[in-house]
Amino acid sequence: MIQGIAASQGIAIAKAYRLETPDLTFEAKKIDNPEEQIQRLEDALEVSKQELEKIKAHTLQQLGEEHAEIFSAHLLVLSDPELINPMKDKITSDLVLAEQALDEVANMFIDMFKNMDNEYMRERAADIQDVTKRVMAHLLNVTFPNPALIDEEVIVIAKDLTPSDTAQLNREFVKGFATDIGGRTSHSAIMARSLEIPAVVGTKNITETVKQDEMVIIDGLDGKVIVNPSEEELVTYRKKQDAYAKQQEQWAKLKNEPTMTKDGSHVELVANIGTPNDVEGVINNGGEGVGLYRTEFLYMGRSELPSEDEQFEAYKSVLEQMGDKPVVVRTLDVGGDKELAYLDLPKEMNPFLGFRAIRFCLENEDVFRPQLRALLRASVYGNLKIMFPMIATLEEFRQAKAILLDEKEALLKEGVKVSDSIEVGIMVEIPSTAVIAKQFAKEVDFFSVGTNDLIQYTMAADRMNERVSYLYQPYHPAILNLVNNVIEAAHSEGKWAGMCGEMAGDPIAIPILLGLGLDEFSMSATSILPARTQIRGLSKEEIASYKEELLSMATAEEVVNFIQEKTK
Repeated sequence: MIQGIAASQGIAIAKAYRLETPDLTFEAKKIDNPEEQIQRLEDALEVSKQELEKIKAHTLQQLGEEHAEIFSAHLLVLSDPELINPMKDKITSDLVLAEQALDEVANMFIDMFKNMDNEYMRERAADIQDVTKRVMAHLLNVTFPNPALIDEEVIVIAKDLTPSDTAQLNREFVKGFATDIGGRTSHSAIMARSLEIPAVVGTKNITETVKQDEMVIIDGLDGKVIVNPSEEELVTYRKKQDAYAKQQEQWAKLKNEPTMTKDGSHVELVANIGTPNDVEGVINNGGEGVGLYRTEFLYMGRSELPSEDEQFEAYKSVLEQMGDKPVVVRTLDVGGDKELAYLDLPKEMNPFLGFRAIRFCLENEDVFRPQLRALLRASVYGNLKIMFPMIATLEEFRQAKAILLDEKEALLKEGVKVSDSIEVGIMVEIPSTAVIAKQFAKEVDFFSVGTNDLIQYTMAADRMNERVSYLYQPYHPAILNLVNNVIEAAHSEGKWAGMCGEMAGDPIAIPILLGLGLDEFSMSATSILPARTQIRGLSKEEIASYKEELLSMATAEEVVNFIQEKTK
């Protein structure tokens, strides 16, 4: 049994599928049979084409034409004589292995494209890199991971899962996953909750322990992974699986009920989503709206920026599906651990504190403005609220809002209808913003506290680093005081305050946040019904009476012990 962190609830039982980037190193040597090497190259190219055709067809079916076009570009690279012929020439003239010819020619083209002024041509570098890795894997006879092509029930085992890896997972077949690294707030964990599949992360050594096709049990309730379970363990966990399903049935009875405390206070329980496909989960779990639409997933898993029209269709789809319920859309938040190869973001010593989110958008208006136009055009189809991420200063908010208003004015002049009731707010992730929330509250329409980053910035502890994970403390009095400051500032100006970090769905944090006066709790869709059940048993007025005592405590442990004692 391996212990990790319970990242997404549920029990899954299936065989292991190891998702890993293979070792693509090779030993260069001279050859005396160039025809044989050219044949090997042609065979590897052909197998790669067949795989990409399958992936393209799968993507077309699952995600639509725009996403499938990425693989059309990859197929073109595989057939490009300007790339392939120099490889064959190199084999013949230099008498080298197919691997060496592929590597040298591909790297020459990648470097050449990366250094071009034309953005479209720079994007081709990423295509060549992706495609030639696949061809190299076939030359070396090693398995190249294709998560989109999984067509049987499996549990994915990986060191970590990138957002684009997770976006390719088909919920019908991928029953759960386990990773070596990560925590409850890592992107793989957040995506697992969106996909509603059990996940255990931060196991440290799952990839060293589990072999391909071994039977695995994922216990996303207690954070355990059982490898090659005995018959007795299988019986035990199938019973646990059934009990959890029954618990879900009980929660489902509250699907259409408002979220009321036992003393009659109403709060909004809304969901965090990454794609329009996630809306079904929000509705099925009784969500009262969308508190965070992470738009960066529109930009991932592709070789170029999404067009304004493509973005418009995605935003329109979410707004229409949610009807008159609020939808808070966060503008592009890239950087940190969310890289886009085609944007060629600078390599930084500390990317989490670097050129990311609103900082990137304000310097790249050619990326920012099309997104704002797409949002404004979609605004007439529902109840849209726009939120800017990573705001550290009032000047940043004013600059972002000015660009938004500029695009609104331009659209109206073009005769395009735009809603005139769009609220514009900010995500509070940076301590400086929480500290001067009163000044911000005079200008923003709402706050949404992003605790995943706020905690790591306040505690100076990287949330992805297991060695300092003990400092990732949501209930630390410093965090609670910052959150309270934001809520009080909002209320003093007649504005509302929400929270879209993972803390909002945490059973220990929920009563504390209720007592602090949080108006909106945004969480993974699967957390909504358990949270609604919990809130119905709590008295807001009673917990609010402990507020000063809670805020004056010295440690997270004191806070947890106190709140558990008062709410049991």
